[in-house]
Amino acid sequence: MKKTLSAIAALALLAQPIPIAAKEVEPVKISGPANVKGVTIVTIGAFNVGFIFESIDSTAASGGLMGAFGGTTKAKSALVGVTPEMMQAITDAAYADFVTQLTAGGYTVQPAAELFGHMALAKTKSQAVPLDINIALEKGSKGKATYFKPAALPSLLMIPGDFMGSGMSSMGINMAAGQAVGALSSYARDAGVGVVDVVYLIDFSQQKRPGAFSFGGLQVNSALSVSADYSRMTLIAPSGRQSVITVKAPVAVEGEFVEKQDATSGGDKAMQSAGNVVGGLAAVAGFGGLRFGKTRKFEFTAKPGNYEEGAAKAANLASAMLLARLVALR
Repeated sequence: MKKTLSAIAALALLAQPIPIAAKEVEPVKISGPANVKGVTIVTIGAFNVGFIFESIDSTAASGGLMGAFGGTTKAKSALVGVTPEMMQAITDAAYADFVTQLTAGGYTVQPAAELFGHMALAKTKSQAVPLDINIALEKGSKGKATYFKPAALPSLLMIPGDFMGSGMSSMGINMAAGQAVGALSSYARDAGVGVVDVVYLIDFSQQKRPGAFSFGGLQVNSALSVSADYSRMTLIAPSGRQSVITVKAPVAVEGEFVEKQDATSGGDKAMQSAGNVVGGLAAVAGFGGLRFGKTRKFEFTAKPGNYEEGAAKAANLASAMLLARLVALR
């Protein structure tokens, strides 16, 4: 019995997360930088802000005692309390701020009416407003997001690469995105101006995605951020060629924006704990471990006023970062 307890204790120690030195991540990735050269007159063809409302993040199943003593292996998170009016206000504020920063950077911004009144856009239909998309997040994760456009733009357009859809539901959106980029490129060539496309995805939970810790272990906190890889700015030059600047490190703002609570029921926790202990004892006894792990449900309730302020600030910082790179390349 003592040997069994010693083995359990040893495995419990092994199950503790081992800190891994964080690799430095470049804040942005730039493709086609030469296409920015000489472009000083632009119009904004799309400016979309997405809000993640639900995410399911998973690590590899720990199994046996790793699951019993290790961290969470699956986190189901949901955001509540954010109304369409709040999302529209954030999007409008982010757009107005972007135009101000773009102008301050030395660009002449043409009215959107000139673009959307062009024959190239005549057959390009707007996506649904708001636009709901099932998105593929990092490996082992997925989520649901809702995208809004600013009231100043008549249509919600997406171009390829603006989102990473999950499942068959995104096929129609992908087809429309292909048509949209063709129309925007035609306008850029005909008018001799650049066309700007921006998309930001706001994450409410700042989860540590799979791979952040050895032996699994998702950590969930309540900062707001403009998500890496899912947020970017595209400039379509008068030549029709693109320059894309993608956010590669989350642009996060910490504050009292949401209230987080563990929404996992007591019964679920008890069943998971019991299953993991049984699996661990079976592994120690040489009968093979059962693969369970921990599933936790988290609920994030937005604080009206604070949430809008935090999301708009994250978008402001993302715009400043992207436009600084754009101006430097020009």
